[in-house]
Amino acid sequence: MGLFSFLKKKNDAPEARAGARPRGMALHPGELPDPASVFAPTTRMPLDTEAERERQREIARATAAKIDEIELEMTSDIFDDHAWAGNRRAPAVAAGASSAPLLDLNTADLLVQEGSPDTAVAPSSAPAVEEAAILYANGQLEAAEALLRDCLDGACRSERQPWWMLFDLYQATGREPAFESIAIDYASHFETSPPAYSPMLAPLTTPSAPAFAGVTPTAILSGQLDAGAAAQLARVLASTLPLVRLDFSTVASATPEGCAVLLDALQTLRRAGRELVVAGADHLLAVLRPMLAIGDRTPGEAPWLLLLELLLLMNREKDFEETAMDYCVTFEVSPPSFEAPARAAVSVGASRGPGKGGPAAGGDHFLLPGLVEGGSAALLDAIAAYAGQHASLVLDCSRLARIDYVAANALAARLRQLADHPGDDGSTEKRSIELRDLNHLVAALLRLLGVGDVARLYAHKY
Repeated sequence: MGLFSFLKKKNDAPEARAGARPRGMALHPGELPDPASVFAPTTRMPLDTEAERERQREIARATAAKIDEIELEMTSDIFDDHAWAGNRRAPAVAAGASSAPLLDLNTADLLVQEGSPDTAVAPSSAPAVEEAAILYANGQLEAAEALLRDCLDGACRSERQPWWMLFDLYQATGREPAFESIAIDYASHFETSPPAYSPMLAPLTTPSAPAFAGVTPTAILSGQLDAGAAAQLARVLASTLPLVRLDFSTVASATPEGCAVLLDALQTLRRAGRELVVAGADHLLAVLRPMLAIGDRTPGEAPWLLLLELLLLMNREKDFEETAMDYCVTFEVSPPSFEAPARAAVSVGASRGPGKGGPAAGGDHFLLPGLVEGGSAALLDAIAAYAGQHASLVLDCSRLARIDYVAANALAARLRQLADHPGDDGSTEKRSIELRDLNHLVAALLRLLGVGDVARLYAHKY
């Protein structure tokens, strides 16, 4: 919830609300005027042409960007003791990008930081949620989409989970125009900035999706990002495995020296063609942006270049170009050019597990493949072997686009077996099991199958 939510007047003029029906608009033939809803937000916009659709997208993006900019200025004025010292302007934020300052974290994020289960996986009151999850698991993507759309037009329009499921379906199938279309409705209905499209590295429409599954060397950066991060990143850089994972979800602040260390590591991995799974990139963007102001060279170039590197990994070309121009103006040098990442998967949101010191606060994770079908005996045996070497079991689901019903049942049964493990004294102990960065369709299916009884399910954030 942004600062505007607290300062907003309850008697704002109806005309000022996004999507409100203007006074004097003619009714459709046979339509009766409804005094209570004449100025209600219009959440289903008539987009008859592609040009009109694009125009509405730009309006929504520009509005969201302006709100983000004003909120950032207001929070800086309130909380910055030296706000009077000069006319500082923050670098441009592209519309649709996650640009909220740290104090704008929502309540769910704060609960997860403290180790509470993710509310995104809580049961939904809409039967369509579970039905759509089953249809999707069985490969009936069009039927799942139709069911969710019908639900959003009626009974479950005010529930966020069906929206999130539809967002994930479009990202898993590489359908950006459909995603952008409902993002406009979502932003209007919930009065929030629309989520940014973040396609999966290998969507379901790609015939040759990567089948890699197994242990991924992981570097989890937390607290202050400083020069000490070099030790954590060195192990990842030295790994010979084809894929590595970096998690920035719990970074609280950054120093220029820390930015330089992380920048060098990211560039080294990218240039070497290593596959990256990056979690919490949006969160780190929110940490970096308040450090930077156009024309202020005090922080040095490293934080700017790290910001640009993250935007490149997230494939946000428009935001990259705007920030590159701000960097150019500030340092009077030619900005770096945009190169679309070929081998990087970025989690949609900052999916946090238990707080600092929790059972899975560090260590390598077991990465699940993009598609899991059938009995999956080899995959389950590999998971069991991994669990045999670790007291806690963490499954990285950031690439898991879909798991079918048979495979989900088999996974649920195996996790129940792994939930109990022998202790040092011969007794039986409960194992900590976590599934991280689940998409909301898969999360709903696993919750339906009772996996939440033996494991913590963490879905990504929108």
